[in-house]
Amino acid sequence: MIGLVPRRLDRVAALAAHCDDLPIGAGGTLLTLCRARPGLRVDALVLSGGGTEREDEERAALAAFCPGADLRVTVHKLPDGRFPAHWDEAKEAVEELRAATGPDLVLGPWQGDAHQDHQGLARLVTTAFRDHLALCYEIAKWDGDLGRPSAYQPLAPEVAEAKADLLLEHYPSQRAKPWYDREAFLGLARLRGIECHARYAEAFHLSKLTLDLSGG
Repeated sequence: MIGLVPRRLDRVAALAAHCDDLPIGAGGTLLTLCRARPGLRVDALVLSGGGTEREDEERAALAAFCPGADLRVTVHKLPDGRFPAHWDEAKEAVEELRAATGPDLVLGPWQGDAHQDHQGLARLVTTAFRDHLALCYEIAKWDGDLGRPSAYQPLAPEVAEAKADLLLEHYPSQRAKPWYDREAFLGLARLRGIECHARYAEAFHLSKLTLDLSGG
């Protein structure tokens, strides 16, 4: 995809395969953006979890992660772990978001993610948002698929702490999982912070970036 660094940032499209993916991968960035830009429009698309307690968790969590934003959330009902068999439905949902938003920034998973649902959505983001700045977030898990990211958003310590707190507060259905804890969230943020000379950070992947250095 081609990412052109926007001169203004009024609209964000945020995409996830599952409820909690987006706050785990980019929650600190969303907090940073929305606190700095009151009224920022955020269109969030989640492909699974619709009609369940997970949707309720997601809506409450995204409202907390996007304070003061003009937030629009859509949660679909694609079956978890079965996205390849529902490719047409997923593609239609992403294309509808693309047609309705015209975002200045896109947040989505990256193609190096080993989870088939994340990887499938990442491919759709690449084809649907060809002329947008797309930051592709990472999610730590047992696959050991963390790579070498190329972009970083430093997080103020209070933002990193707030991200961990909100994740634990708003997703009670996930608390029993052995990897879902404060130490994991802050540990990865600390590591990425080291890589960009900050205390904490979130990291993203970019496949292409278009620059305009003319000053025009």
